[in-house]
Amino acid sequence: MKKIEAIIRKTKFEDVKDALLEADIEWFSYYDVRGIGKARQGRIYRGVVYDTSSIERILVSIVVREKNVEKTVQAIIKAAHRRDRRRTYFRHPH
Repeated sequence: MKKIEAIIRKTKFEDVKDALLEADIEWFSYYDVRGIGKARQGRIYRGVVYDTSSIERILVSIVVREKNVEKTVQAIIKAAHRRDRRRTYFRHPH
């Protein structure tokens, strides 16, 4: 068994969910998370835009059998990819 975790944009969650279901991954957990980074995300409250360095994302957590690891990872990468951005992926060997 392997655990796969992916931090994705909230706008890509439905695409990732559909891709996982197509890859026969029927159960996974997800959590609303926040991170701090260089990217800025504007928030609007009562018509006033606030700049914040706290970025909202979704953490998807999946435990799969060894034989399903590659198709799960590829489904997430394909669904969460944004063509206008550079992508970074981290893989742990264990």
